[in-house]
Amino acid sequence: MVDSISGSNSMRVGGLASGMDTDSLVEQLMNAERQKLYKMQQEQTKLTWQQDSLREVNASLKSFDTSAFNMKLSTTYNVKTTSSTSSAITATADSSASNGSYSIQVSQIASSAINVSTGSIAGAGFDPDAAIGEQTFANGQVTADDLKFSFTTYDENGTAKEHSFEFKTTDSLNSILKQITNSDAGVRAFYDKQSGQVVMEKKDTGKFNENVDGKEIEFDTNNFLGSFLKLDPNNEKGAQDAKFTYNGALEITSNKNSYTLSGVTFNFNEVTESAVKITVDNDVDAAYNKIKDFVDSYNKIIEDTNAKLSEKVYRDYPPLTDDQKKEMSEDEIKLWEEKAKSGMLKGETALQNGLYSLRSAWYDNVETGGEFTQLAQIGIETSNNYLDNGKLVINEDKLKAALRENPDGVYKLFSNDVKGSGRGIINRIEDTLDATMDTITERAGSTDKTNQQFTLGRRLDDIEDRIDSFQDYLTQVEDRYWRQFTAMETAISQMNQQSAYLTSNFGG
Repeated sequence: MVDSISGSNSMRVGGLASGMDTDSLVEQLMNAERQKLYKMQQEQTKLTWQQDSLREVNASLKSFDTSAFNMKLSTTYNVKTTSSTSSAITATADSSASNGSYSIQVSQIASSAINVSTGSIAGAGFDPDAAIGEQTFANGQVTADDLKFSFTTYDENGTAKEHSFEFKTTDSLNSILKQITNSDAGVRAFYDKQSGQVVMEKKDTGKFNENVDGKEIEFDTNNFLGSFLKLDPNNEKGAQDAKFTYNGALEITSNKNSYTLSGVTFNFNEVTESAVKITVDNDVDAAYNKIKDFVDSYNKIIEDTNAKLSEKVYRDYPPLTDDQKKEMSEDEIKLWEEKAKSGMLKGETALQNGLYSLRSAWYDNVETGGEFTQLAQIGIETSNNYLDNGKLVINEDKLKAALRENPDGVYKLFSNDVKGSGRGIINRIEDTLDATMDTITERAGSTDKTNQQFTLGRRLDDIEDRIDSFQDYLTQVEDRYWRQFTAMETAISQMNQQSAYLTSNFGG
């Protein structure tokens, strides 16, 4: 049998003269040679698994680092809750608000200016969605000149703002009103088909025109708004400010039905006959839950990272080769690779150092200059169970008491953006996370880095080069084996021919 080799100019002669299974013999010899290649490929797979595992850890640390941002905000620790003796007034409070009671009496609710057509604008067969030039209004037909008009509104400073419009006779009434609504005029306009009237009103509540009899939407009654939409500025209604009395002494006017005083925002729903009492207090439960959620996230990081560091290594389960996988079922491959991937980060120095630094960030004293300088003072301590590997536990009553009595002190313990011994716990945690993630990235890289920019990547490139070189070597070895067997077959064939010649000449 004669075979040709891809990439080789030599001819392969297999077993024609000797009767040997040359293909099988060469394959067995090459299998022995390939063992070194398999080991390099397994090493390559392990490095890839290790890289992926480290990147997964970095992703978890990044997520935890992101959640740490909210823990630096004063609003996390000094959450406020409000209550009201009447639904007529509600309130919200930010962290700057003082605890206590506030008295509010509302004498007037803010409302928007509104203007409605004095009668139906529609003529026979009027269609607000068809071309306006083809429609009959109660006052006749519209021309192109009629569709050039303007009106004036007033901003929060009482300054007049003119708004000019120009439409085509092919536009419909509804499209014209919609464009007015979507403009920056701050006006809402629409047509009511049942009554045949147009409504034009300010989007914002309050009275902005400082003239006593001034209107919020002013226009010439001879333009399109007056002549065809039957709107009259003198018929405008509703524009007024909210008026209320604060703590029985301060009378205040507001364009909106809300007003903020000293960190408390009061929302007016209706006029009150008497004063309504608003109470502001610390929302201890909300602050406690935010801290607890963050501690739980930290404990999860500790648990997952320690699990990876202590994961058992199964040395008898190397990565499978492609040939080995062909002889196994999917379930067998899955179970094998679970053991093969186990222990990829066992004893990883970057993770061990990172965990140690994280624990120090929590436990070391914080020189705040205030009441609280360590976690134990607010009810957060290390678990007594050594199997927890440094997880934190919370004394709920003690933490809530600290949040109730001194939320600013708790805030400063966690978030104190200074250098040195006074640096807050969260600031220290962020420093540690950044350093740990940088170290892991130097080792395992990231999706935006090339292999030459990190340690494992350079090792993967190196082993890839070695694999390529070794595959070239295997091709040369296989060619050599085939040349040797071919030479042997050729020699045997010549001997057989000589033997046959001698036999034919002397044998009889």
